[in-house]
Amino acid sequence: MIESVAGVLSELLPPEQAFLILGMALVTYLPRALPLLLLSSRNLSPLLMRWLEMVPPAVLAALLVPELLLESGPEDEKLLNIGPGNLFLMAALPTFVVGKISNSFFGTVAFGMGLLAFLRWLL
Repeated sequence: MIESVAGVLSELLPPEQAFLILGMALVTYLPRALPLLLLSSRNLSPLLMRWLEMVPPAVLAALLVPELLLESGPEDEKLLNIGPGNLFLMAALPTFVVGKISNSFFGTVAFGMGLLAFLRWLL
């Protein structure tokens, strides 16, 4: 399978780019597939299951909070901005409430985008 994909890619791209694409696909696929293959036939403890359920919200928070609270200052240093001039934070707080109430991913995203657009227009 990999040889046939590599053969098709080598006809379309230089070998370096073909191997780069295959390598990126491999490092993207393996971290997702290996735990699924290794853990799918096992009974996991409730404590481990609770811990695993918290991984996606923790990763999302780790990505989101710096973007909401920090801004670039002089010489690219990060400064805390929790004031009324932070439109992203002003839009995020009501959006969190809408997301909690509605449990709708697309509705929450649409609300947040609309609210941010409205705040940019207003201010």
